[in-house]
Parts: sequence; structure tokens; C-alpha cells
Amino acid sequence: MELMRWNPAKSLFGLPSRFDTLFDSFFFPTRTDGGQDGLWSWNPAVDVYENDDAIVLKAELPGVDKDQITVDVEGRILTLKGERKSENEVKEDNYYRRERTYGRFERSFTLPEEVNADAIKAEYKDGVLKVEVPKPEVKKPKQITVH
Repeated sequence: MELMRWNPAKSLFGLPSRFDTLFDSFFFPTRTDGGQDGLWSWNPAVDVYENDDAIVLKAELPGVDKDQITVDVEGRILTLKGERKSENEVKEDNYYRRERTYGRFERSFTLPEEVNADAIKAEYKDGVLKVEVPKPEVKKPKQITVH
């Protein structure tokens, strides 16, 4: 057996992550041991990047029907909402292990500037939602001549 030296600083630095886990499990419940869906069962992974013309969001939404997805823009906040419905092909008693999560999700992103909501494009293909938010034109300062 190898003797391991105890490092109190290591235990101290792990404390914030324990508090984060406790906080998240209380305010954002996930699937419980009883198999009940929590208020927010899952959050899809999202990549956000920009190119010359637009800000692009790509969200992984496997198993979500296109009609279950909504994209809203209010001011500078873009919100993705949806729901992945549970498949009831197998009785609950016949499961050995159940790792996939189901239920509602909602993700909000703050855009850098007010955008034209009518110009936003959303495409859903192969379980990936791609939202393109065109960048607004740069406003030039108005020069006023003094007479």
C-alpha cells in the first residue's frame, strides 16, 4: 500500500465545486432516482461563433422534433426553447439503465447589439439547429456642420 500525503489546500480548492453542485441540484433539478423528470431535465450543447456577416449558434438537439423548437428574440436576448419527448416503447420496469434525458429546455444568449429579428435565419438538419443572426450595419457618426 502506498502512503499518500494529505494536502489541505487541495481539499480547500475543491470546496467551491461542491457548493456549485449543491446549488445546481437544488435550483436546477435533473432526473431523480425515482425516474421523475425534473423541471429542466437537460440543456443542449451550443457553439456560438461569429463570421464576417453574422453571429452563429449551433445547438445539438438529437431526437427533438422540428415543431418542438422555438427561437425568440427580444431586444438583445435570443432564446432557444423546446422539448424532447420520451419514447414509451419499453415499460419502465424493463429498463436496466436509462441515461438519455427528456423534457423541456431553455437557453438564452445575450447578443452584442440590437439586431433585426426579421433577418434571423434558423435551419434544423440532422439534429443540429443552426441560427444565423446578421450583424447590424455599423452606424457612422453624423457630422454636423457649424454655420
